[in-house]
Amino acid sequence: MAPPRSFFWSRRIFLTLLTGFVLLPVYVMVSSSLKPLADVTGRFHWLPSEVTIRPYIDIWSTIPLARYFVNSLVVAGAATVCSVVIAVFAAYAVSRYEFHGKRVFTVTVLSTQMFPGILFLLPLFLIYVNIGNATGIALFGSRGGLILTYLTFSLPFSIWMLIGYFDSVPRDLDEAALVDGCGPFGALFRVVVPAAIPGIVAVAVYAFMTAWGEVLFASVMTNDTTRTLAVGLQGYSTLNNVYWNQIMAASLVVSVPVVAGFLLLQRYLVAGLTAGAVK
Repeated sequence: MAPPRSFFWSRRIFLTLLTGFVLLPVYVMVSSSLKPLADVTGRFHWLPSEVTIRPYIDIWSTIPLARYFVNSLVVAGAATVCSVVIAVFAAYAVSRYEFHGKRVFTVTVLSTQMFPGILFLLPLFLIYVNIGNATGIALFGSRGGLILTYLTFSLPFSIWMLIGYFDSVPRDLDEAALVDGCGPFGALFRVVVPAAIPGIVAVAVYAFMTAWGEVLFASVMTNDTTRTLAVGLQGYSTLNNVYWNQIMAASLVVSVPVVAGFLLLQRYLVAGLTAGAVK
């Protein structure tokens, strides 16, 4: 039997309200970014009394936004690449081989997700400072130290997710590749990895988005030179004024890479998350 007509109308009304609820903050951000500062700090109006693109020009000079943008790209990109590469090898080993401590390793990897990030903030800070004092390697206040920090919570999840996805790839494919003359690495990169592209993309998107918008560790582990976007946006708030129109404009600009990447990889991301969730 076909659903009643009231079901279709109730579904349309609900989806319309949900869409409006989601798009309303976006509209406020866009409209505020096109207003002069006086209009933003005054009484709110749904339609700008004067449309200007000046905030999009001033955001680059009010704070060193370009430097923060580069720092975020380098840190998030490096953390993503390291997470994916290490997770692929670790997950493949756990999925395909038996070794002592395998169960302990998988449980330990999963248990790291139970602890809040702030619990690791002080230990990592002390470790970086002591390493710098002992060896001269500047981890604190550097991009490399921040990349290592992000690996502490993105890598365990990446390994756990890829283990479930590699388990879904039939072992017969590995055996066929070995019969054809491939070694373990050849079977991994020529057979397993191409079959697990959705899961790998989901892991990469997760690692990138986590590093791109992280604030807690970036606010402590960076300085004026290595500061990322998530922390650098605070520079639009000064002792004398808060440049709300520039904050909205900068927020829209810095969200472009994440939104564009999500739209391009959406089908892989949905497939990867769905597959990893049911393993």
